[in-house]
Amino acid sequence: MNPSPHSSALLLQREYLRNEGEGFRKVYRIVLKSDYFTLLTLSIMRKIPVTMATQHPDNAYPSPFTWKRFVSTKDEIDECYKCFKELGVDEYMWDWEWKFVDEAVIDRLYHNYTDFFRKEEIWKDKFLTFRIPNIWEEVSHKLPRAFMNVIAAENAAKNYKFYSPPIFELILPMTTSAKQLIYIQKKFSDVLKSTKEIFETKSDIRNIEVIPLFETFESMFSIKDILREYTNYLKEKKKFKPEYLRVFLARSDPAMNLWLIPAMISCKVALHNCSTFMKETWIKVYPWIWWGSLPFRWGVNPENIDNVINEYRWIYSLTIQSAFRSDYDIDLVKKWIKKLNSEIPKNWEKAEIFTDEELNILKDFNSCAMKFFQNTVEQIWETINFVASKMPSHRERVQHVGLFGYSREVWKLKLPRAIKFSWAMYSIGVPPEFIGAWRTLREAEKRWILPLVKRCYRNLESDLVHAWHYLNKENLELLSKENKAWKDLKEDIELVENVLWVHLGPDKVHHMIHRNFTSNIFYKKSIDMDFAEDILKAAEIRKSLG
Repeated sequence: MNPSPHSSALLLQREYLRNEGEGFRKVYRIVLKSDYFTLLTLSIMRKIPVTMATQHPDNAYPSPFTWKRFVSTKDEIDECYKCFKELGVDEYMWDWEWKFVDEAVIDRLYHNYTDFFRKEEIWKDKFLTFRIPNIWEEVSHKLPRAFMNVIAAENAAKNYKFYSPPIFELILPMTTSAKQLIYIQKKFSDVLKSTKEIFETKSDIRNIEVIPLFETFESMFSIKDILREYTNYLKEKKKFKPEYLRVFLARSDPAMNLWLIPAMISCKVALHNCSTFMKETWIKVYPWIWWGSLPFRWGVNPENIDNVINEYRWIYSLTIQSAFRSDYDIDLVKKWIKKLNSEIPKNWEKAEIFTDEELNILKDFNSCAMKFFQNTVEQIWETINFVASKMPSHRERVQHVGLFGYSREVWKLKLPRAIKFSWAMYSIGVPPEFIGAWRTLREAEKRWILPLVKRCYRNLESDLVHAWHYLNKENLELLSKENKAWKDLKEDIELVENVLWVHLGPDKVHHMIHRNFTSNIFYKKSIDMDFAEDILKAAEIRKSLG
């Protein structure tokens, strides 16, 4: 971050004294000019956030802040503040992608919680980061509004006598090329310039930091090339070499497109590529992973923190979604957020490194293994969509053309997003972690690369066993009589069960109760009877919707 703070000597002195000893590195070159100082250069090694609260609606229980499952746009202001103050998260994502947005967020936070943000400043101690729409994937009128909101937030901060600009980062979802990142840079600069000219205002914003969110198999394997092209643009056209980059890796959507093991391999290869890019360019890279509570969405929950820390070496930031915050005891949540903030950065720069030969092997294996998942889902999608269509929404989503109000096209199918996809599968007693499991492991054995695959996914066995506690074998038996794809899935499970030498299915009382709810859902579905209450009760037991 290269901010340009106000140039008065008083402000400079205050900022310097306040930050001295707080881990900030400052280099000043100050020139006396009439009756005030002009700050010519300021280099700050800013705090990199570790934990980010998101607005993703995967909570089964009501929010501990509102005591409601549904969190309205109005409630999100208070949620943001309480995630900072009560839970101790570093960062909060303000999401402009397919949802309604309170555009007065900075005004409301500063007005409602002035005393807190005087002590915990937005830009230095706490961070509010916008996820903007990807205009290459969805038609959206919100991108220019998000840009204007960044500029308006700076003016609001000045009015409240806070540091400005408070918002200096934008997350671009579904990034697939450097050209998209460059486009966002150029268009933001155009909007900023026009705003200054039209309203005759001054701004301390020089460059907006664009954080790429990689969500596809191809983009994760190409991260190094994308980052190199983007940073070359910054150096050549902006005359600016960034000290660091934050790189965001999705976990839910890769699982939707690839399945569990191929998605994990893509993530580990992406981390390898980030590491090698950093070594080659001397630009620090802070990888960031997006995940949910259940294994299909990568199993980050208060009961699995140690496994997460061991599995994901060389990440620096991670998301804390609503199931993590709402579906566990609040004291446990606070304890483990504190541990994550402390322990995750210690693993930074400890990436799993692969040889060029191994990278080629993994890429080829992924191309093959993902087909086992896709072939099955293509044959059972109607059941998934039907169950998902009965599920309530927990956030104010904007509807658009298509079967669902918040969906993405996967292999030319209209499927629900990852939360509802996983939720639907768990609700009928067939967790999606099953799909293609044995076929994928068998393919790895045939290629003599099973040890390499397990090196990429240390917690594979424990994740599968956790998910399979929620297996309803009776439902799967009945489904397998309706469709060959369900029969293939049933055989997958039986074969993996034999290989792992474990009994897959319920083994504790709450697992049995979950099985009963999924039986209710299956039979009520067959007679067109409402099962909304059952799907929420089952979700409460597993402590996440999906």
